[in-house]
Amino acid sequence: MPLCTITLLALKASIPEFLKGLKHSPIKPLVTARAIRWIIKPTTLSKESLLDQPWPWDLLTIHEGAEPTWSDDMSLMIQHIWSIEAGIPSSITSSFPFTNARLLHPDPSEVPALTGPLSFPPKACSAQSLELDNELREWISSGAGPKGAVSMLNLLAFKPGKQSQYLKYGNAFAESVGSRRGGLAKLVGKIIPGSCSDVWDEMALAHYPSLEHFADMLASEDYQAANHEWRFPSLRDTCILCTSELDLQLSGDSEKAKL
Repeated sequence: MPLCTITLLALKASIPEFLKGLKHSPIKPLVTARAIRWIIKPTTLSKESLLDQPWPWDLLTIHEGAEPTWSDDMSLMIQHIWSIEAGIPSSITSSFPFTNARLLHPDPSEVPALTGPLSFPPKACSAQSLELDNELREWISSGAGPKGAVSMLNLLAFKPGKQSQYLKYGNAFAESVGSRRGGLAKLVGKIIPGSCSDVWDEMALAHYPSLEHFADMLASEDYQAANHEWRFPSLRDTCILCTSELDLQLSGDSEKAKL
């Protein structure tokens, strides 16, 4: 199973400046995305490394292989790096560029319609259990988030003996509750032991056609039934970072780059 490295970058330089350097470097990530906001924050694992720092995360990159060696010029643009390694099946990575391009730039006819419950969402006190609370709904409704497709980075740590229970949630997500809103776990892998000081078990990068589709899923009864029966009870800790993928082909033009 090929090794991939998931990296979060806090930059000294502007994002367009860093992307311009990345475009002309030998480093070719599978994914380059702007970090937007935490949907779920870790409660214990990697909390200090991911949250209790003075800098905001700017970019997510996912590379095949170990963490790349940044050139001196690129290193000068980086404030801080956090990374973790995962084994992702070659059956996923080999076709990923083509699959991802279709997901990020779909034919409009391929994007599912919203299913409707967003106007009357269930009441939730917090998004930490992956429910649509008022704060998250208002942020999405305000239009402050990215337009178009979003990619949610998930880190997962399972309770002892509960991984098979989470698999039932994964099946429900793929077969119905996620897929009917355009949700797709497009990268999934097992965390390499020792690649991080904390013991995460799996990672996933989930695609949604828009933030509205993500909210539509969270507000639905069928999704929350699967969430509360299989997902939430199986997790010892988790976090979800909302990101918006960037087009390196446009990175030299700050007017056109998708930022």
